Amino acid sequence: MKIANYTEGRNNNFNLIRMIAAYAVLVTHSFALAIGTGNAEPLQNTLGMTIGSIAVDIFFLTSGFLVTASLLTRKNTIEFVWARVLRIYPALFTMHLVTILGLGLFFTTLSWPAYFTDPVLHKYLLKCIALFTGSPYELPGVFAHNPYGATVNSSLWTIPYEITMYIILAAIWACLRAIPRYRLQAFKFTAVSGAALSGLLVFLAYFNATETNHFIWLSFMFFTGSTFFILQNRIVLSRPVFFILLSALLLASLNRHAFFIVYAATLAYLLFYVAYIPSGIVRKYNRLGDYSYGFYIYAFPVQQSTAALLPGVSVLAMVIISSAVTLLFAMLSWHFLEKHALRLKGHCVNHTKRLLSSFPTSKST
Repeated sequence: MKIANYTEGRNNNFNLIRMIAAYAVLVTHSFALAIGTGNAEPLQNTLGMTIGSIAVDIFFLTSGFLVTASLLTRKNTIEFVWARVLRIYPALFTMHLVTILGLGLFFTTLSWPAYFTDPVLHKYLLKCIALFTGSPYELPGVFAHNPYGATVNSSLWTIPYEITMYIILAAIWACLRAIPRYRLQAFKFTAVSGAALSGLLVFLAYFNATETNHFIWLSFMFFTGSTFFILQNRIVLSRPVFFILLSALLLASLNRHAFFIVYAATLAYLLFYVAYIPSGIVRKYNRLGDYSYGFYIYAFPVQQSTAALLPGVSVLAMVIISSAVTLLFAMLSWHFLEKHALRLKGHCVNHTKRLLSSFPTSKST
């Protein structure tokens, strides 16, 4: 069966996969936030990467696949943009408000007037609004004595990259309006070429023993996911192939250099096989909701709060305590904010189209 046989509807394991990935990030961060360094994370020294970094790759592969599916299904830039905005920003801005007005005021060593007038807070606010310039990290007087330092939410570093990928994808689609007859084919060719080019740059950097740029690596993950959707009618999800690739990856883990090569070549196939083929009881997770995004954005500040309230907390205790508290925030975020924000998409799209229609030269994108 090809991937195309499974892509209709939402009956898949992506929600569960993303939740496991978000939890993996929490586990990785628990080492750094409890003891002040991430070097003790089990996979760091053996494979050269952490389970958290693997989780981020899974996020970008999944995002590239699903976001490309969204764009090519709607074939409309306005709908695509609103879908992305409503998925990211309401929960993100709410988390920032909770962080600044709740966590920040509780943990700051400054007086409240000094806290609100501190330039560090103003810089934090600006970075919260303009995510393209990077993610905010410090609040004045907050977590300064924690083992890992004053970083409030290190997990947010990936979000500007993801938003950039969305912009690139939408820009490609919008620019190709100039050739309507070949628009779809040109889009597919461009996305697949993006995966090939970024992959080439990744391997050239690796074999030349130079550090891979974050943007290039995450572009490789994102556009590889995009490529898997574009080639969904050609890629067969085969159990023998899955187990051969999985065995190769496990065998390659004996050598970190071999692991990197096999990992980069096999992760996407392994991910999409797991996303679509296992069924039965695992699919019941979809009834709960999509808690992964809320879990991801709230985990780090919850963990830093745990470290501040419980000096000397162990890694295991950090994992247990922060998991429970973060899950609560994620559930509240999904049920009271995120899913309701997503329902506004139709209204926002229609309003935007009506606004654009008032301009004589405007056309559907």
